[in-house]
Formats: sequence, C-alpha cells, structure tokens
Amino acid sequence: MKTNYHTHTTRCHHATGSDEDYVKSAIKGGLHTLGFSDHTPWHYRTDYVAHMRMLPADLPDYVESLRDLRGKYKDQIDIKIGLECEYFPNYLPWLKEQVAEYGLDYLIFGNHFYHTDETFPYFGSHTDSRDMLDLYEESAIEGMETGLFCCLAHPDLFMRSYPRFDHHCTTISRHICRAAARLNIPLEYNLNYMAFCDLKGLAPYPCPEFWHIATNEGCTAIIGYDAHDNADFETAVYYNRALEELKLLGIRTTDTLPMRNNAK
Repeated sequence: MKTNYHTHTTRCHHATGSDEDYVKSAIKGGLHTLGFSDHTPWHYRTDYVAHMRMLPADLPDYVESLRDLRGKYKDQIDIKIGLECEYFPNYLPWLKEQVAEYGLDYLIFGNHFYHTDETFPYFGSHTDSRDMLDLYEESAIEGMETGLFCCLAHPDLFMRSYPRFDHHCTTISRHICRAAARLNIPLEYNLNYMAFCDLKGLAPYPCPEFWHIATNEGCTAIIGYDAHDNADFETAVYYNRALEELKLLGIRTTDTLPMRNNAK
C-alpha cells in the first residue's frame, strides 16, 4: 500500500494548503492511508513562543477538522490523526494528557531539539560538533525508549548540518539504529529534502551512509513524505526513487505504523 504518516498543516506556520487540500491530493496521488502529524504544541513553563509549531489553543481545531474530513472521505482514504513530537522530558506528562483527551491515533518522534526548544538550537542546522552529535544520539535513544512513539522521523537529521559523515557519525548512527531495531521502531526514509538537494546540488539526503548502517543493524524503514505542501502527494518522483533506493539497500520495509489503543 502507498501510505504516509508524516503530514503537516498550516498551523505550524511553514506549510501550505488547507487540511482538505491534503486529503484531496493524497487521494489523487493514490494513497491508501493519510496520517496527519503536525508539529505538536507544547505547554511551556516560560513565556517562550515557538514559531514553527501550532499553539496549544490550535489543537482542538486540528483534531476536529481532521475528524470531519475522516468522516467525509471514509470511502476514499483512511485518515489517521497524530502529532510529530520531540522528546522533552519535563513536558511529557502534559503531552500524555493531550493524547488521552483527544484520543490521538499515534505519535511520531521528530528529534529536533535537545530537551526543549526554549533554550536549545535546532539539530538540523546546528549539529556541527561532536558534542551536538552526542546530544542528538542521547535524546534519540531516550525518546525511543519512552514507548510513546511509533517511528523515528528523519533519523539522519544531524547530517543536514554536520560537515561530513565521519567516525563519530558512524558511531552514533550505529547506536541509534541498534536501539531502533531492539525496540522495533521503524526509521523514516524522509522525502522532504530530496528536491531541495537536487536543486542546490547538495549531498544526497536521506544520508546513504546512515542507511547502510541501518540496513546492517536490522532496522525497518518506512517512507515518509514529511509533506508541507499538499502538492507533494501529486507527484510520484521522489516516492518512487525512495522505493528503488530502499530496494537496492535491501533493508526491511513497512507501509503501516501501529496505532495507539486509546484512539477514538
């Protein structure tokens, strides 16, 4: 089946297209399952305001809108409702309350910041030292071990800013992949950055070196669009490229993620 569990909405302030536009485009693109997982809001203990995620006040509308669309299009596509969340230890109790209150289907783990974005920079643009690599590894493994998340999104995110895949990258990649395999957590083969790399002539992403390690460590891969524009679903170029690359790697793949038992 052609599926996607990594879909954003305009509530995160850096996506394009209405909720219904994403559903219509996903149907047009032949998707069987469309999972929405916009950037989770966090109820911060400070006055910090994040500008790349929805606010807590947006969450009720997010869930209500997607439930309405799930009913409207139930005969054409299976819609799941989730969030993309970081591992922020101090804020996990609040997150668990939201999951229970809204009966969310699933959570994916986007390891973007170390413990909180109130004080810590984005891993995707500031991982340029061994110390940052170590923090990325630590939070990735600790987050997976919580049991909250059904997959690790863009597990090679650190290579968006680290200068080259060196011995330290090999080491942390092996540790992350071994943890994912041990915990039976799929790793997402992320399509979002492929077009940008092609346009700018940048090094390939997803990172080939990381994914060779993932294959050797017995990991499972799932393709994720990480869609920020509904039109992403209407072209199969990068999805088909990912299928071919994963086939050449010989890595085990899946097209489904487990849903939470308390989902409504």
